[in-house]
Amino acid sequence: MARVRPKGTKAFTLIWAGQVVSLVGSAMTAFGIGVWAWQVTGRATALSIVAFFSFTPIIIMSPIAGALVDRWNRKVTMGVSDVVSGLGTVIMLVLYATGHLQIWHLCVVGALSGTFQAFQWPAYQAAISTMMSRDRYGRAAGMISLAQSGSGILAPIIAGAVVVMWGLVPIFLFDIASFCIAVVLLLAVDVPSPSRSQAGEEARGSFWKETVFGWRYIAARRPLLLLQLSFFASNLIASVCMTLWTPMILARTSGSPTTLGIINTVSAVGGVVGGTLMTVWGGPRRKVYGVLWGMVSVSALGIMLMGFGRALPIWLVSGFLGSLIIPFLNGCNDVIWQTKVPHDVQGKVFGTRLMIAQISVPIAMLTAGPLADIVFEPRMMPGGILAGVFGPLVGVGHGAGMALMFVLFGGMALLVSVASFMVRDIRDVEILIPDYVPPEEETPGAAISVPVEANADN
Repeated sequence: MARVRPKGTKAFTLIWAGQVVSLVGSAMTAFGIGVWAWQVTGRATALSIVAFFSFTPIIIMSPIAGALVDRWNRKVTMGVSDVVSGLGTVIMLVLYATGHLQIWHLCVVGALSGTFQAFQWPAYQAAISTMMSRDRYGRAAGMISLAQSGSGILAPIIAGAVVVMWGLVPIFLFDIASFCIAVVLLLAVDVPSPSRSQAGEEARGSFWKETVFGWRYIAARRPLLLLQLSFFASNLIASVCMTLWTPMILARTSGSPTTLGIINTVSAVGGVVGGTLMTVWGGPRRKVYGVLWGMVSVSALGIMLMGFGRALPIWLVSGFLGSLIIPFLNGCNDVIWQTKVPHDVQGKVFGTRLMIAQISVPIAMLTAGPLADIVFEPRMMPGGILAGVFGPLVGVGHGAGMALMFVLFGGMALLVSVASFMVRDIRDVEILIPDYVPPEEETPGAAISVPVEANADN
């Protein structure tokens, strides 16, 4: 008798478990590489450049990847993405073990991995819609956040200790093994193909037509477009600070990877708590409130408070609270899109959605380092032109310039978040855009619910 592959919630849980292990390995590698780059260069610019080259391909490739995700088998797509990411770690292991690893190598490997990671997110998000019932989307989003945050609890502390004692080789080896586990569990389950929809039929055609379909779909639905543009603005501002997270803490703690590891771990605990609550609860009935209040809270507590802090306790509180809120913010946003967009075009739409929200991040990554090293850090040293004004708020000396950036940019993110509350199209996105109901869930005799263009006057 042929073995029946797990389906539905059980299949999703197995994929999720593989991602947990894989994310732990990736988090350890990212932490170790960040510490190594800081030790080699001592400048925030090096870390921001590596982040830029790792993240930019994800943004550039997202619409193309989204179109291909809807054409290809989604399980195979996720598996190939994991394999190529693992190969990137193998390359770094060989270069490091032979004493040839340099900063530019991290940029090249990051660009390679990022290109294929562009396929991972839309494929994974679209697969959830076909594997889970709509009433479980919120809990699935909570599990994803739980995996992302949980990977950071032990990873920073373990990676920090391993880097000091043995270097990066053990970290790379564990990361490679974690990718293998994720692929094996993915191959063991069934990921169903999406049913056909009216939007899917409209999207069919040349590869170029399918690539730009996501843009046309979102642009025709003003509430969804404005919701995503608010993410664009928030990410542009907040990503400047997140790029400087590691160098700011290292600069203010005399380069202590142990302190950085503790802060990252406590922040991850906050994310785990938030992810657990989202998994159990599923988020508020009006998911958009989870998004908007989440933006406000993260800006104030997760960014500004981190900049105001000058000692470990404040950093721990800020990291914990900011990470606690993020699962609700991202999870509620994911549920809105999974509920509104037909399953067979989610790859295209989600790829474009990712590009709109995150295209600002590479800009922030590329500018954060030079802004810190050239503009803010020198002027926040004792006697600097900004030290006299802002010193009482964030202190002076190494790391104070980056702390000031957290406060200023976090304040701008807070203003964007509050402004989003005032836009009716964003507040009422769940009312203005009807839910998509797949054919297998339709009630006989009921009207077919197909997403339509939102009234531009709303």
